[in-house]
Amino acid sequence: MVISRFINGFPIGHDGKLHIIKIPSIIVVGEKAIEKVSDVASKLGAERALLVTGSTTWRIAGRIVRDLLEGEGIRVFTHYVNKASMSYVKPAISFYYANGGFDIVVGVGGGKNLDVGKVIAKETGSLFISVPTTPSHDGIASPFASLIERKGKHSMVATTPIAVIADTEIIAKAPKRFFKAGIGDVIANINAVEDWKLARDVVGEYYGEYAANLSLLSALHLMKNLRDLISDEIKATRTLIEALISSGIAMGIAGSSRPGSGSEHLISHALDGLAAKPALHGEQCALGTIMMLYYRGSDKLLEVYDFLMNVGMPLKAYELGLSPEEIIQALVKAPSIRPNRYTILHHKPLTLEKAKILAKEAGVI
Repeated sequence: MVISRFINGFPIGHDGKLHIIKIPSIIVVGEKAIEKVSDVASKLGAERALLVTGSTTWRIAGRIVRDLLEGEGIRVFTHYVNKASMSYVKPAISFYYANGGFDIVVGVGGGKNLDVGKVIAKETGSLFISVPTTPSHDGIASPFASLIERKGKHSMVATTPIAVIADTEIIAKAPKRFFKAGIGDVIANINAVEDWKLARDVVGEYYGEYAANLSLLSALHLMKNLRDLISDEIKATRTLIEALISSGIAMGIAGSSRPGSGSEHLISHALDGLAAKPALHGEQCALGTIMMLYYRGSDKLLEVYDFLMNVGMPLKAYELGLSPEEIIQALVKAPSIRPNRYTILHHKPLTLEKAKILAKEAGVI
């Protein structure tokens, strides 16, 4: 497909003196939005599609997407994913070269399906359509993916979705815990932008004010609409999806995950590798945000804490099944997850004893 080679032929972010921005071209949000997937795919000229889904999301929406695509005469190959790992990317790449390829990759489901789908699309030069079934993270519209390997979870540049199709009826049926995780992932932007400013001031890192402001706006959009988030399921779903999409677009504009990923995300990634049973990504980011805002003495701490309390976010480690020792170790380990991602934890590294004091004073343990 000529358009996929054209789009994937451009890098993202900074290329010498150029700043290249890649964001979704088509965003469809609302009830019955899923019915537009075949229309979008056919207008993109797709003839062969790889459907990336899981066993649960297949029943929720994967089968519907397959039937819609086949109804447009598009040949569909289905690839099931159990975790966000290269072990699920490589077979799809091998299939691509052994079976005549595919034009588009359609990721249907939550984080792991979309992340694996984005990486497959990048590696095969295909277009990617994002069809989220949960509102648990801001990767639904971003060009970045997080994969779990032997050394733990790490983020990588994948491909920007050419289209995001978010069916609010389907997403509204997701477990409430996933809603809270999505809120946590967006609220983390408040701390992430502070870390980005710090990196600009201390090590001279590029800072994009527009992308930073859009990222903050995504978080403020949630805080402004607290009443809808806790009392109106339909409005809550749409409000959160809008915030997640705009957060992902901010990253596309920046050319990095900086607008939505700072020290709080490094803490979450550290917990993924340290905890006996990690919590959801956004839940861990919420804990990290509270601790980091406290650590940097932010005047936004109380407002953020009150908001998270009001939406029912677990803000104690034990509520998420995390031990005090796991939290303390994660605070110390976090800077080593991404040594070049300068944050408050790189600026003021913590010892085990200082990490314990911080976590206690922030009320997390």
